[in-house]
Amino acid sequence: MKIAIIGAGAIGGYVGAKLALAGEEVTFIVRGANLEAISARGIKLIDHDGTEHVAPNVKATGDYAAAGVQELVILALKAHQVDAVADQIGHLVGPDTVVVTMQNGIPFWYFHQHGGTHEGYVVKSVDPTGLLASKIAPHHILGCVVYPAAELIAPGVIQHVEGERFPLGELDGSISERARQISAVFQHAGLKAPVLENIRAEIWLKLWGNVCFNPISALSHSTLVDICQYPLARELAAAMMEEAQAVAAKLGISFRVTLERRIEGAEKVGKHKTSMLQDVEAGRGPEIDALVGSVVELGRLTGTPTPHIDSAYALVKMLERTMHEEHGGVRMQRLVAA
Repeated sequence: MKIAIIGAGAIGGYVGAKLALAGEEVTFIVRGANLEAISARGIKLIDHDGTEHVAPNVKATGDYAAAGVQELVILALKAHQVDAVADQIGHLVGPDTVVVTMQNGIPFWYFHQHGGTHEGYVVKSVDPTGLLASKIAPHHILGCVVYPAAELIAPGVIQHVEGERFPLGELDGSISERARQISAVFQHAGLKAPVLENIRAEIWLKLWGNVCFNPISALSHSTLVDICQYPLARELAAAMMEEAQAVAAKLGISFRVTLERRIEGAEKVGKHKTSMLQDVEAGRGPEIDALVGSVVELGRLTGTPTPHIDSAYALVKMLERTMHEEHGGVRMQRLVAA
């Protein structure tokens, strides 16, 4: 299958490497050091058990038009980065192209083919001008939830931490032939990609952890297991999750696992830095609006109070502003005794 991966960060690089190693025709749409590294050496994947794999036959380009129309486009940028490339995505999309969105948080298409009171509502936290909805037609989109943890440890080098699950789902809840086909391609590459009838419920299940663990980790510089095992942080995470659960319920979403089990699942991941903490340390803008701001917005939309989430959102937004003004990141510095 002819596949373009927009972005070769932790998740885009991981998925693209797995697909390429399985024999798919993969083109990475990248720039900078990643473009240079992948063009010269291919993409390297270090699996969770330390095994190293290199996919040397991948293509890499920063030119969307040169890449041409694809059968599958995997949009693997973070939500706040998509606006910058929205005008270029059309070069990759033909009449039958499927666009799999791999953004964390509430996606820009959430209320398209949703039905009910909020049908067609534009989530301003993730698509403030409606640009994404205008440039990526809903009928091309196949929703996806990303569960694996990975890190970009060097240009063109991906460290897989854990997980292989990428549930897929049509916006209208149908089990389509194209969804089955993409699922089969993923599974052939060693990824778990069940096709779900309610992809929005799965989005909320993932977001349920992200809405609390990401901002808490970014502010406290703590890993998942640290947050879950420190009583005060665990209590704060639970309070934020209760607020998010109330918002989801107003939108007809129920969770298939208990709150305590969701926290236990995060704890089992271990000493993993969340994506937001990685961004803060690297001086990159955190994806705070998609992961947290969207829940604040939907709380307002549904008349649901979210005081703990509001506070975390305000603090990370302030940190984001300070990082931008100071042109820097924030990293824990080990002090050596004199």
